[in-house]
Amino acid sequence: MWRAAKRFCALSNGRAILGRIPGQETFNNRTKGTFNIEGEGSSIPMTDVRYKLLEVVGASSHWCDHVKSMEERKLLHSLLPKNQKELPPRRMKDSYIEAILPLGTQTQLREKYLTVYNSVRFGRILEDLDSLGVLICYTHTKIDSTKISPFSIVTALVDKIDLCQNVISPERDIKFTGHVSWVGKTSMEVKMHMSQLQDTVYHPVLDATFVMVARDPENKGPAFINPLVPEGPEEEELFKQGELNKRKRVASRTASLLKMAPTAEERNAIHDLFLNTLDPRTISFQSRVLPPNSVWMEDTKLKSLHVCHPEKRNIYNRIFGGFLMRKAFELGWATACNFGASRPFPFTVDDIMFQRPVEIGSLLYFSSQVCFTEKNYIQVRVHSVVSFPGSKEYKTTNVFHFTFFVEKEVPSVVPKTYGDSMLYLDGYRRFMATMHQKSSGKSTIQ
Repeated sequence: MWRAAKRFCALSNGRAILGRIPGQETFNNRTKGTFNIEGEGSSIPMTDVRYKLLEVVGASSHWCDHVKSMEERKLLHSLLPKNQKELPPRRMKDSYIEAILPLGTQTQLREKYLTVYNSVRFGRILEDLDSLGVLICYTHTKIDSTKISPFSIVTALVDKIDLCQNVISPERDIKFTGHVSWVGKTSMEVKMHMSQLQDTVYHPVLDATFVMVARDPENKGPAFINPLVPEGPEEEELFKQGELNKRKRVASRTASLLKMAPTAEERNAIHDLFLNTLDPRTISFQSRVLPPNSVWMEDTKLKSLHVCHPEKRNIYNRIFGGFLMRKAFELGWATACNFGASRPFPFTVDDIMFQRPVEIGSLLYFSSQVCFTEKNYIQVRVHSVVSFPGSKEYKTTNVFHFTFFVEKEVPSVVPKTYGDSMLYLDGYRRFMATMHQKSSGKSTIQ
């Protein structure tokens, strides 16, 4: 088993530094995810972000009025630009927003974010990042002649979330900052940075990169958005990084195991794993036994079901993307906890693709599985599908990828079927890419 694992590790361009979470001293040496703009942008309470989004979109705050509100949004089609050249260019600082989560002073708010371990619920942070990212994009696409935006801004992808500490205190204020860092014709990359107050100074906690897309008022088709003009070397580097990130995403989809066969090295490693599970007492490919300190991948699964009520709707009257991320993370966390038999800490969130919206009234199914492990690290994949009550048609809405760190070494997972072997390879690829990035001191946010 370890012979195959070593072969996997040798495929990486750089050996990961395992067994520890990078400390704050490493994180501080990176270029921050959001540049510092003194006096620019606006500072708002994080609790007001959703209300501001409702104002910008003109959405109803009551479910009983949602049909009327969506009908009124149809009238905004005439405000959409016919091409990008019609729109004035924007600077990065034009979309800069700073939001404060006052956990240190508002004890009632603290309860919403509190875990049994007296730390902050990371799933709640995912919700806040999603809402803030959308508001940042609305700030970039603001039309001065109207208070209600004709755009529907939706989350297309969570490219990366990197954490530099494993515990977030629930008793100190948190600050979120972010801005648009790259723009295509209809899509935007948003970089956000989260820090927490300690001894009058905000210390970094995480960097996040989201990709948002602009749609028409009814969220049925793409819409052109303001171009972005970088100012100075730092902003030019951010913009170039956005272009690079886009090319990497295209290349990653092209090389996906859903489209291309594994490499020769990966096929050999999977074959070694298979041979290591054959029963030496029989001459049969059907007789399988687990190697020592191992678990079959199929035995690591957990599932959950949610009825999609109006309470969790977004401003477009579909299920809030942040809610989906929180529920997926919590199931992924439970999967890692059950597998590792100890408390897991979020290490990286990677490549969450929003493939289709989740309608109110639908049934939402989550399936979570450990797909790769290495020493103290657990790679978890969460797959979500949706159907309507009474329907037997299931459609994928999201695939989530989480890397967790635990304080003791965990068993190896072993694929039993070809499908599990592909999940194992995909988990390995993602894990090694994350660890190579961490060990080289690079962040997704340059």
